[in-house]
Amino acid sequence: MRLSEVQKDALQELGNIGAAHAATTLSQMLNSTVEMSVPKVVAIDIARLSDHIGEDPSAMVAFELQGEIPHGGYVVFYVSRDSAIRITNTMLGMTEMDRALNEMDESALREVGNIMVSAYLDATAELLGFVMLPSPPSLVVDMAHAAMQSLIAQMAEDVDEVLLFRTDLICAEHKIDSDIILMPESSSLKKIVLLLEQMMKPAA
Repeated sequence: MRLSEVQKDALQELGNIGAAHAATTLSQMLNSTVEMSVPKVVAIDIARLSDHIGEDPSAMVAFELQGEIPHGGYVVFYVSRDSAIRITNTMLGMTEMDRALNEMDESALREVGNIMVSAYLDATAELLGFVMLPSPPSLVVDMAHAAMQSLIAQMAEDVDEVLLFRTDLICAEHKIDSDIILMPESSSLKKIVLLLEQMMKPAA
């Protein structure tokens, strides 16, 4: 789906609203300030995904988008392995960094991802009047590019290109870098764009 600049700007603002709510929930969980970047909306050829998603060890809490459109795509809470340890250390009252992720870490990351993604989707649903619900969370600990390729392979549609809504969430106090990444299927994207265009008409 080719997007005009106006459509991209509208999608970016939608991502901004959702990410702001996710950042607020992370800030509350960590009891620290969390800053967010301006959301990026980028159409990426799958063959060039590694240019945008690196090969560093990471933890990804992935959710399938459900609700009014079955198989709506995916939304991912993405965090580097070191940041994942820092998040769970902060939540569980630990300090050791040189350790493997254990079951308590994984449970905490799923919960963090679940709360943040629910806040993200609740905010976008309130704006659009279009319900997107997260599936139960699935945690993947792997190289970032490999994990994203695996998710894309599970999308309902055979795609050569994927649209990423990406927002960086940064907690300087705890040295945590994370991302919220939304990857809608084309059917979901078309409906989102249509709803945004309808919202913009009265202001035109």
